[in-house]
Amino acid sequence: MTGPECDRHQLCRRDGAHRALPDAPARHAGLRGGGCDRRCWTGRNGFERGDRAAYFFVEGAYATASLKPAENLVRLPHDISNEVAATFLAKGLTAWRGLYALHRITAGDVILVLGASGSVGSILSRWARALGATVIGVAGSPEKLAKVEAGATHALFASDPELSTKIRAIAQAGVDVVYDFVGKATFPVGVAAVRDGGVIAAIGAASGQPPAATEQMASRGIQIRAGGTPQHVHGGTVAVATEQLWDAVRADLFSDLEVVRYRFEQIGGAHADMESRRLAGLPVLIV
Repeated sequence: MTGPECDRHQLCRRDGAHRALPDAPARHAGLRGGGCDRRCWTGRNGFERGDRAAYFFVEGAYATASLKPAENLVRLPHDISNEVAATFLAKGLTAWRGLYALHRITAGDVILVLGASGSVGSILSRWARALGATVIGVAGSPEKLAKVEAGATHALFASDPELSTKIRAIAQAGVDVVYDFVGKATFPVGVAAVRDGGVIAAIGAASGQPPAATEQMASRGIQIRAGGTPQHVHGGTVAVATEQLWDAVRADLFSDLEVVRYRFEQIGGAHADMESRRLAGLPVLIV
C-alpha cells in the first residue's frame, strides 16, 4: 500500500521555518497523504463506500492508518494508482498553483525556474513547457544540470558568474515570470531577470525567506505573488486542479522523473536524504 507523501515542507516545519497549522499538536507529523489505499466508509460529500481517496495539507499523514473528514478528501480516478497519487498530488498541486493561480501560463511566455532540479521545480518545468512556455531552468550544482536539462528549454548553473547575462541573452526584455523555489539566496537573480511589469512567484524558501519588495521593484512594476497551496486549491478549485494534474500525468509529462521509495519505518532516512540533498528523485513512503 502507498501512504503519506514525504516532502521538504515537513522538514521546514520541524526546524521552525514553517508554522504548523492552527491548533495542531506538534506530534501530528505529516501533512499529505496522497493515495492511501484506505477505502471510504461514508456517503458524504459525494463519496461512496469503497472509493479510494487522498488528501493534502491535513495533519497526521505520517501514520499507518488515519481517519479524516470527508470534506478533506480527494477522490482518486480509477486510472490513477495509489503510488502516482502519493507521489504527485501535493507536489503537482503546488506546481498547478504556480502555473494557474500565481501566474497563468500562456503559450509564448518565457519563464525562469530557480530550483528547477527539485521535486516541484521538475514538475513545473515540464508542465510549463507542455503549455507552450520557454523554460529557463537553473540548477544549484553541476551534478544537477543534466536533470534540469531534461525538463527545461535552457539549463543554466546557479554559480555561473555570467548567469544574469545568459538569461538576458535568451529573454532580452526579461522573463515574464520567475518561479523561485529557493528564496533568499536566489532572489536577486530573479529581480535582475524579470521584465518590467513581470511577476516573481515565491513558492519555496529553502535558503530562507526572500526580502521585501524594494522601491526600485515597485518603480519597475514587478509583482511578488506568494501564498500556500491551500489558499489557492480549495473548495471548487480542487476538482479543477486535480483533474488538470491527472491529465498531465496521463499525457506522460512526468514519466521520466524517477520515484524514490522508502518504507514507512525509513521516514528518518528519507528526511536525512532530503537535508543532505542526496535524493535522486521524487520521494514516496510505502506503508
